[in-house]
Amino acid sequence: MAGASLFALLDDIATLLDDVSILTKVAAKKTAGVLGDDLALNAQQVTGVSANRELPVVWAVAKGSLLNKAILVPAALAISAWLPWAITPLMMLGGAFLCYEGVEKLAHKFLHSKDEDDAHKAELTRALADDRTDVVAWEKNKIKGAVRTDFILSAEIIVLSLGVVSSAPFGQQVATLIAVALGMTVFVYGLVAGIVKLDDIGAWMLDKGRAMAALGRGILHATPWLMRGLSIAGTAAMFLVGGGILVHSIPALHHFVVGLAPSHLEWLANALGSVVVGVGIGAVVLAVVTLVQKLRGGSAPAH
Repeated sequence: MAGASLFALLDDIATLLDDVSILTKVAAKKTAGVLGDDLALNAQQVTGVSANRELPVVWAVAKGSLLNKAILVPAALAISAWLPWAITPLMMLGGAFLCYEGVEKLAHKFLHSKDEDDAHKAELTRALADDRTDVVAWEKNKIKGAVRTDFILSAEIIVLSLGVVSSAPFGQQVATLIAVALGMTVFVYGLVAGIVKLDDIGAWMLDKGRAMAALGRGILHATPWLMRGLSIAGTAAMFLVGGGILVHSIPALHHFVVGLAPSHLEWLANALGSVVVGVGIGAVVLAVVTLVQKLRGGSAPAH
């Protein structure tokens, strides 16, 4: 009997881990829109930092990200336990925010002139070159800004993941959210660390022989395009994920969207419908935010 109980326990644990693995994979797919932008955004957060401080800054932001998730995961579990009705509205808010961020990126060149961007970069360069600048304080402010940004992105990831596991037993919810929180943090900031050091790796390879030098030049040439590609992919995924959340959360809208195409093209109608809805909702939210900013005497939101 004891042996049978042990095997039953091991089987339950194996089943639990398998369920957690599946739920984690589904949650990871749901949060792909956040991750694509998260990678590019966090890599941009350390621009202007001296080369020997890039990895310590990334590590500091990663620790801040873990602290963010240590706050968000219990909060998400509390919502699931006591306010389950709030999950769908929170998911819709998260989806709308994703769409807003996507549209804001597309509209950035219209809301902010090239002269403004160039002036900001020139000001940053002058500040870092000035011996009177407190580099330690500047770096801490940079880290605080990145951690604040991470809190928003982490909240999106946790809310989206909560929507996936909301109907699962509480133990699976706990294990899945922890797995998603830790996995996403390691994945995102591991890649960010690699991305910000690509130029250093490419420069190091230039002096290591003909083949290595050619590869190093290729890395140096490809790094800006990689950053741009991550940003484009992340923006597209924001509309797909954010718009998809909104479409699936409104049954009438979902039936309308999938009904626009034959059954074998339902996936295409769903994807295109999600993008269209995402762009539309994002544009409305951006218009409201911009109007409020102007009424308060501020500038258009910057990303």
